[in-house]
Amino acid sequence: MTRCSAILILLLAATLEAVGDAMIRTGLHAGVAWHRYLLFAAAAIVLFAYGWTVNAPPWDFGKLLGLYVVFFFVIAQLISWVFFKQPPSALVLAGGLLIVAGGIVISFAKV
Repeated sequence: MTRCSAILILLLAATLEAVGDAMIRTGLHAGVAWHRYLLFAAAAIVLFAYGWTVNAPPWDFGKLLGLYVVFFFVIAQLISWVFFKQPPSALVLAGGLLIVAGGIVISFAKV
């Protein structure tokens, strides 16, 4: 597996996880029961797709986990801001910079 394809798979997996979590959050606050159940069912499919996507490739997930956490953090913050109208605070952004720095260190470490 090339480095580029591994990065794209991790990006897809992080997106699936963040979107699935957002669907569950939306379902929990849905007013109509059928809408809630539809969101929960769709979220289950999306989260299954995340689990399959992140675990199917034959890679050293421990090493790639740093990059995955960076992708998940950034995507989750974007979803929170765009869909839930909750922009990240200055402290969340500061912590996010530490997450990104840690992901870079882990990704480029020679183990």
